[in-house]
Amino acid sequence: MKAVLFDLDGVITDTAKYHFEAWHEIAKSLDIEIDETFNEKLKGISREESLDKILLSANKVDSYTKEEKLKVCEEKNNIYIKLINSLTYKDILPGINELIKELKKNNVKLGIASASKNAPRILESLGIKDEFDCIVNPSLLKRGKPYPDIFIEGSKMLNLKQYDCVGIEDSYSGIKAINAANMTSIGVGKKEVLGKCDHIVEDTSLLNYNTLLQAWSKKINLA
Repeated sequence: MKAVLFDLDGVITDTAKYHFEAWHEIAKSLDIEIDETFNEKLKGISREESLDKILLSANKVDSYTKEEKLKVCEEKNNIYIKLINSLTYKDILPGINELIKELKKNNVKLGIASASKNAPRILESLGIKDEFDCIVNPSLLKRGKPYPDIFIEGSKMLNLKQYDCVGIEDSYSGIKAINAANMTSIGVGKKEVLGKCDHIVEDTSLLNYNTLLQAWSKKINLA
């Protein structure tokens, strides 16, 4: 195990509630009602894809031009940015700081593979941006999760083979992306939500170096 690629929302910090607040406000302005259950479908995908899912739920996906959709996405992002500006070091999820220290102590490289274009800003607010060796820019990728592109790009940025990397995700689309990239997949959450993972933990406090190493070793038949 030479690197760990982290998703951001739901793995390093919980910004899902801010995404929901922002999308809920936007949906309301479009005369569409969404709830927190529907919000689960928006995890791990881009703004543009999220908006399409919201519009599709109300049969309005063809009611807006591409330019109008981009404007709506920009409005959502502005609302979201105002909300995440309040993030601090205290908003890092349980066990993540300790995991980062353990991984660095064992010379494991760290990367961010998040669909969020605001990842650098969020990591800066949390005070841990400098801990990561790479942050993949999702804007430069042709395909988002569940396609493996973002994880493959992360391994390239770290100059490593994909099988030498472990990915941590809390969404079904994210886990599919890790598996498709031929990396060891670590899921945070419930099996019925995440699907097939190499290893699952209920929450981030259960993540540690040895757990990741064992899962990776088993994956490549070294255990």
